[in-house]
Amino acid sequence: MKIISTDCLVLGAGLAGSAYALHLARAGRKVELLSLADPLQANSDWAQGGIIYDTSPDPARLTQDILDASDGTANPAAIAQLVAEGPAAVKELLIDELGVGFDREITGELHLTREGGHHERRIIHTKDATGHSILAALAARVDATPGITRRSGFVAIDLLTLSHNSTELRDRYEPLTCFGCYALDTASGEVVAFTARKTILATGGLGGVFQHTTNQPGSVGHGVAMAYRVGARLMDLEYVQFHPTAFFKKGAQPFLITEALRGEGAVLVDSQGRRFMDALHPLGSLAPRDVVSRAIQHQLAATGEPCAYLDLSALKPEFIRERFPSIHERCLANGVDITREPIPVVPAAHFSCGGVHADLAGRTNVRHLHAIGETACTGLHGANRLASTSLLECLVAAKACARADLAELSAPDATLPQPREWRSPDKIADPLLIRQDLQQIRQTMWNYAGILRSPRRLARARRILLELREDIQAFYRDCRPTRDLIELRNAVQTALLVVHAATLNPVSKGCHHIEAGE
Repeated sequence: MKIISTDCLVLGAGLAGSAYALHLARAGRKVELLSLADPLQANSDWAQGGIIYDTSPDPARLTQDILDASDGTANPAAIAQLVAEGPAAVKELLIDELGVGFDREITGELHLTREGGHHERRIIHTKDATGHSILAALAARVDATPGITRRSGFVAIDLLTLSHNSTELRDRYEPLTCFGCYALDTASGEVVAFTARKTILATGGLGGVFQHTTNQPGSVGHGVAMAYRVGARLMDLEYVQFHPTAFFKKGAQPFLITEALRGEGAVLVDSQGRRFMDALHPLGSLAPRDVVSRAIQHQLAATGEPCAYLDLSALKPEFIRERFPSIHERCLANGVDITREPIPVVPAAHFSCGGVHADLAGRTNVRHLHAIGETACTGLHGANRLASTSLLECLVAAKACARADLAELSAPDATLPQPREWRSPDKIADPLLIRQDLQQIRQTMWNYAGILRSPRRLARARRILLELREDIQAFYRDCRPTRDLIELRNAVQTALLVVHAATLNPVSKGCHHIEAGE
């Protein structure tokens, strides 16, 4: 078995993982940066709306919007960190260093837009492809920075801990400590052990355990499942945010329709063109995402319609083509001209507000195991995330975690443990069975643990998933690891954790809504 040792092992090359890697490498540290696929196949790349850049003299207004969106449940300390450190993080890395081409007014000032839950325009963007612009620029800088070894096509299998994976028996008496991971090189089929002084989970979200999602393929909570297996604390997993507007057409792949469209004047309507949100919330179609998603779901249940619609008639065709070119082109490719007709939309699993519990420097309860970005839960989002906070959270968390790690890594190097040899079975997994099991997980989560939940639905989901997990674990033990098999194993574990958290919480807050009387 090949063993690769490094200072910092980063699992996930989205905005959080890549920004962290850049900070550490610049300080002279060796970084291994692992990702499932190429650098831009991350949820960060699909973020359309923008990133908060609030330089107003009164930060209390942004603080209040984040708290309101969370239904009063967000962690005040995490909000304070984001509001205080966010502007500098954006300016230093994205504007001054990377020169990301954010849209500007004729005067040269940054163009500010607004999204759901925001009472002011404070979001900067590059048309409707902000995440792509940011991640592409950052990936190029990462690849040009000495000290970072990017390994695409590597899938983390399990974290290494002293108590489970060290060849030194005395290590089992040490506190719970992580020293790297086993990972599959999908190109060769070889399992490699990466040992590291610091291991950072930046694996993204878990929307892929639901049938309808805006997430990249493979986003099934890899970091959450791996952390759970080694005893890391998890929290708030019941709070899965469903984005109200994903493109809907039978047989077509759903994709995100940015909230910025509503920020610029689009409104939600039913099949008869009636604006149903105005009577439900003071912000109408710009209400927080959990409110809008539930309203659409109730509307569809009451009418039997397959989708709601986003009416863009208040926007001029030339403005739509200029401001939202990617959405215009993609909808057109699916037979919908958004300059002439409304966009058919449905809610879809979008963002995990919970995750691996971490403090404001990314520390978990497992020594040397850190979590940042969507994988982590600092309490910033509470029960529901405010639009355009996710990219900002990635930047702020990466910088804070890097700052703390550099201080700790300045101590003399300790010898990394020798990991136990990995042994793989010879049997090859049946891909048809894997696909079938994954589809069952997704349908179960969508039907019984989705936007509208009840004790009876959650109980049924748990029964189905427990039986599936037994079958999948037996399947996993007997077969050589593949990306699909690892994904299936983590998906069923993550799904069970979400259902368990939802079952334990009888109070409807934010994204987590329990139907009364069921």
